[in-house]
Amino acid sequence: MAEEKPKLVLAYSGGLDTSVILTWLSEKGFDVIAFCADVGQHHEDFEAVKAKAVTCGAIKCVVTDLRKDFVENYVFEAIKCNAIYESRYLLGTSVARPCIAKEMVRIARENGATYIAHGATGKGNDQVRFEMCVQALMPEATCVAPWRDAEFIESFKGRSDLLNYCTKHGIPVDAKPKANYSIDENLYHTSYESGMLEDAMCSADDSMFKMTVSPKDAPNESETIEVDFKAGVPVKVTNRNDGTVKTDALELFLYCNEIAGRHGIGRIDIVENRFVGIKSRGVYETPGGTLLREAHLDIEGVCMDREVKRITEGVASEFARLCYNGFWFAPEMDLVRHTVDYSQREVEGKVVLELYKGNIIVKGRESPLSLYHADLASMDIEGGGEAFDYNPADAQGFIRINSVRLKTYAALRAKADKK
Repeated sequence: MAEEKPKLVLAYSGGLDTSVILTWLSEKGFDVIAFCADVGQHHEDFEAVKAKAVTCGAIKCVVTDLRKDFVENYVFEAIKCNAIYESRYLLGTSVARPCIAKEMVRIARENGATYIAHGATGKGNDQVRFEMCVQALMPEATCVAPWRDAEFIESFKGRSDLLNYCTKHGIPVDAKPKANYSIDENLYHTSYESGMLEDAMCSADDSMFKMTVSPKDAPNESETIEVDFKAGVPVKVTNRNDGTVKTDALELFLYCNEIAGRHGIGRIDIVENRFVGIKSRGVYETPGGTLLREAHLDIEGVCMDREVKRITEGVASEFARLCYNGFWFAPEMDLVRHTVDYSQREVEGKVVLELYKGNIIVKGRESPLSLYHADLASMDIEGGGEAFDYNPADAQGFIRINSVRLKTYAALRAKADKK
């Protein structure tokens, strides 16, 4: 009786690299289960992906619709804490990887697979993200990374080698010309890097973008929307112009993508620091995420205590770093996320935004839990109004006490300089 082959789950996209990897792994003696995650890729034909996986040698191909899970348990987690990496990147690729890895582990356990493989390169962040998540969720699994395998690298030195392998093994190849850059897509963002974009002075062409129009081509008329939050999470979006209302998490987020995208919101072009120590140039579009983050920042302004806000800014930075580096399922990330949840208990209310040619203009906000009080803030009322005991004269002592260390420092420095 033939020896049973070890089972392996491969993160499969249907593209050139993972199709070659699938066949190569099959030749190496694995029963390959191809897994394709639907995280909102644009116009993806998943039935065609499944058929191609079987053609390439997979014993089966599993496609899982993760879009709702992705929005509710990953995207909204990032928005709740205003997560942003190096002050610019909204983590569109980073936040999708734990969602995908968790489902890969579920499929591996369901099918008795002990190997998990991916097609990430040996220079990027994704290899780290996938494998750190897998090791955290399934420590007994062995990760297989062909682009770090000496034999694989020796066999495939460039695109021509991959194409020759496809011809030899009857692997279908997309006849459309390949773009001179790589693309990663999900419903949170689309990223573009490598190829011509490795020249940091090479401008991104408007024709590459999938989710946004150029601000120059956006409508000449603005649109005004309301975003309602509960415990820091967007729960309702209303378009004041046409009356559209969205409350389902997935529908709400997709609508934010649609409306922000048509007004040219959410494009950035940056050079960032990868976890592996390499600088990388990336072009990103994150329309809905940019819109919701702006709204969330604003509602926090009226609901959140000053010192809590100060602390959560550091927590948000830590969230972004851990997410970017692949530590989503680490104990320190659990601590960060619980802290964020606690900080968001009273972040509730509505923000009104105007969208116009790449700009998000905050028009107003209100909250039943607002800490803002007009009488207390007013320059036309001497004290704090009827509800608050505030005497401006008290500020004199406040300033005097807070300046003690500054005066001491200046006096001692002046004395030292005279010596």
